[in-house]
Amino acid sequence: MALDAQSNGHHAIDATSSLDALSELYGNTFAVVKSMALKAAMDLGVAGAIHHHGGAATLSQIVTRVTLHPSKVPCLRRLMRVLTLSGVFAVQKPAPGDAAAADEAEAEAPVYALTPVSRLLIGAGNQGHMMSMLLHPNFITPFLRISDWLQRELPGPCIFKHTHGRSLWEMADDDAAFNTVVNDGMASDSVFTMDILVREHGEVFQGISSLVDVAGGNGTAAQAIARAFPEVKCSVMDLAHVVAEAPGGTGVEFIAGDMFESVPPADAVFLKWIMHDWGDNDCVKILRNCKKAIPTRDKGGKVIIMDIVVGTGPSDQKHRDVQILYDAYIMFINGAERDEQEWKKLFLEAGFSDYKIMPIMGFRSIIEVYP
Repeated sequence: MALDAQSNGHHAIDATSSLDALSELYGNTFAVVKSMALKAAMDLGVAGAIHHHGGAATLSQIVTRVTLHPSKVPCLRRLMRVLTLSGVFAVQKPAPGDAAAADEAEAEAPVYALTPVSRLLIGAGNQGHMMSMLLHPNFITPFLRISDWLQRELPGPCIFKHTHGRSLWEMADDDAAFNTVVNDGMASDSVFTMDILVREHGEVFQGISSLVDVAGGNGTAAQAIARAFPEVKCSVMDLAHVVAEAPGGTGVEFIAGDMFESVPPADAVFLKWIMHDWGDNDCVKILRNCKKAIPTRDKGGKVIIMDIVVGTGPSDQKHRDVQILYDAYIMFINGAERDEQEWKKLFLEAGFSDYKIMPIMGFRSIIEVYP
């Protein structure tokens, strides 16, 4: 009897452990549902609808502000449950005897509230465009072919080109709507991050009289620096076709050029979220051109990089997870997120003498690199 009891106990532990593992396996498999629910909420404008109602709204109030077939309201409720689970929205208990409720059923209905996460999807500087870019079908479908791509020898096309037959940049050049998605995404990130950088960490730009934002697109980042530090002469260098569409009257000079050939001279070169797009050899080429463009360290010369340093910054799991997930995500264009040792190797190979990592931008850092 004792042996049987022990045996049964052992099987019970195995069964519990296996069922727990199965739940975890399903959880990882269904993680994609969270991102697709977020995409649906952004496409429908759910955060804006809740904001319109003062930051908290019932489902029936939300559907008065979004385009939804009435038959699908129960389906939206199920998606809202997912979005609550993932922290995009929160559920508030309705106040007892809420006079605003039309009937008893409405009084019992959950009230969905904005959270710090969903507040990033509304108002000026919102991150909706950036998230829409990251969740665009053109960006997502390559991940369905990673295993196939991993079986191909390097060098070869990135996962994006392997899937679509052309590079991200080629597709953006050929498809105006997709190009807008990419530009709007990058601009929204620049508005958000640069506002925090110049307001909270302006010392990065003090003591320099000129700065060139390399591959700076439409100049959103450079304009933020120029506004905050009018004494700094700011310019943007990007490819000729990008510069041709640059806005006028911004107080920022636009220069057509290729960072793999040369960088215009300035006290500081700014590389915001550029390096992670490129492999090591290309990064060294860019950095060498940056080094030629700046004065010596004692005259204030430096390269300012905003990018991820894997393993650096806030030590909570969310920040660490984003760094690792972003590294896997950026593989789709043969890019990479790097840890400190990998960054150091690039700097030394490009001929720089020293660097300083400042983990001041959430999951990203500012790196000052000195000649």
